[in-house]
Amino acid sequence: MVNATINGRAVCVPEGTTIKEAAESVGIRIPTLCYFKDLNEIGACRVCCVEVEGETRMLPSCNNPLREGMVIHTNSPRARETRRVNVELILSQHDCHCATCVRSGNCALQKLSNDLGILVNPYEEDLPHGIHAKWTTTFPLFRDAKKCIKCMRCVQVCEKMQSLGIWELTGSGGRSTIDVSYNRRIRDADCALCGQCVTHCPVGALRERDDVDRALEALADPEKITVVQIAPAVRTAWGEAFGLPREQATVARLTAGLRQMGFDYIFDTAFSADLTIMEEAAEFLERLKAGALAQNPMFTSCCPGWVRFLKSQYPEMTPLLSTAKSPQQMFGAAAKSWFASRLGVDPKKIYCISIMPCLAKKAECDLPTMRNEAYGKDVDLVLTTREVDRLLRSDNIDVCALPEEPCDDPMGVGTGAGVIFGATGGVMEAALRTAYFLVTGENPPADAFRDVRGERGWREADFEIAGQLLHVAVASGLGNARRLVEAVRAGEVRYDFVEIMACPGGCSGGGGQPIRDGEELAYTRGAVLYGLDEIADLRYSHENPSVQALYREYLGAPLSEPAETLLHTEHSGWFMPGHPDYEKR
Repeated sequence: MVNATINGRAVCVPEGTTIKEAAESVGIRIPTLCYFKDLNEIGACRVCCVEVEGETRMLPSCNNPLREGMVIHTNSPRARETRRVNVELILSQHDCHCATCVRSGNCALQKLSNDLGILVNPYEEDLPHGIHAKWTTTFPLFRDAKKCIKCMRCVQVCEKMQSLGIWELTGSGGRSTIDVSYNRRIRDADCALCGQCVTHCPVGALRERDDVDRALEALADPEKITVVQIAPAVRTAWGEAFGLPREQATVARLTAGLRQMGFDYIFDTAFSADLTIMEEAAEFLERLKAGALAQNPMFTSCCPGWVRFLKSQYPEMTPLLSTAKSPQQMFGAAAKSWFASRLGVDPKKIYCISIMPCLAKKAECDLPTMRNEAYGKDVDLVLTTREVDRLLRSDNIDVCALPEEPCDDPMGVGTGAGVIFGATGGVMEAALRTAYFLVTGENPPADAFRDVRGERGWREADFEIAGQLLHVAVASGLGNARRLVEAVRAGEVRYDFVEIMACPGGCSGGGGQPIRDGEELAYTRGAVLYGLDEIADLRYSHENPSVQALYREYLGAPLSEPAETLLHTEHSGWFMPGHPDYEKR
């Protein structure tokens, strides 16, 4: 144990504890901009510097261990002045147009500047210019170099957590900045669009492409029938921006808000998650019966970030992906075919908008393989959870006063199995529930496959269905995905079925979710989804009455020819931007 004094308080902590952690243990908060526990502890911003008696220089508290006998001052005149000057220097290279910044009111730099009482910046503004200030306006991920504070979080999360390394520090001194690595365009990089760099950025240097105006244009067009789908993970987080408790921020309350805005039909993506399970479980059993899984597993294909990753990093393994479209795309296909026929309208009149916790969904809906000659794109527009929150605010909707209203029929019905799609392991668990039924004709206990749950980034489990032993795995976060794929390639592991989500914790921790600086909330949000599954009246995808009606009235059966046409895709027919064959697609 190490003994020291911080601001006159005696501290006793285990050896190796940093000054910052030691201070927090006795209730003393030291501000920082770059620090993120276990991810970015490099003292890049120097905002957390403290004064140590006997030391001539100020010490960053986030990466210096407490030493025996230290006497530390976190708010001495010297510490205050150092912190203030460092923030003022950061502001001198920051675009401070806060009123037009997407992070206004939720910006660590803005809050810290206010806390320090910085009303005027004494340093001349010297913003980045030239190539570093330019960025495409069409790519789903948008970067503003003029707002970057060079905290290095985006570099660290992309390289250490997601195992991609899209970002790098370029230049030196005051001219240094963060840019796409190897001097590439973002379109030519191997970006999976997981959006983790966005949720870990403390300022507004990174954000999603803003598509709110396109949604408003669709609402104002009398020729368009606006159909909205709400993804399972959205219900866990949309209320955070309004301070709404999770038990009150229900999908039914969000549905009421969307109706007030004027959307024609509001549905639940849990419906198409159940539909995905019907197709994916049937496909898995078909591959299993044919012996196609003897050497390599079938990978889930619900997560477009994961699919982008696999196709760019391991294109030879693309055939292992399920051909089933994601729930988002299946929903669009069903809305513009089955639902349009029910309404008796031209499917081209339907404008399908998705509310998703994800940036990669914005790219997925534009893929050339996600469309049909009869109606065009499956999904026309994708909004993140953050964007729908901005939409609610722009319409001055008092979310706390909203009633709870059900989604519309018939695509507003989802089971607990569909809801847990938003949590890591949920797709696997839902698929195995229905696979068991398809093989045995009986439902398993609803929680029979809960061993795939958990917070470990790579989990394994074995299950037996009708005498057939199945080896399955679940991974979330692309760093874990890379390790799993490498192990499969090397023959170190063998699985029958593998679920992978690009974002740690699954969709609940998606790159389009509300940002809580310094906090990882994926598993907290995921627990909400598992709780909803436990109390659901229906917990098996094959028991969804609307899914049953879709097959009865329109598709016939899973893997039928109509189902293959509408609900499946050929992954090998397209590649990521940057791949040599991308332009040949």
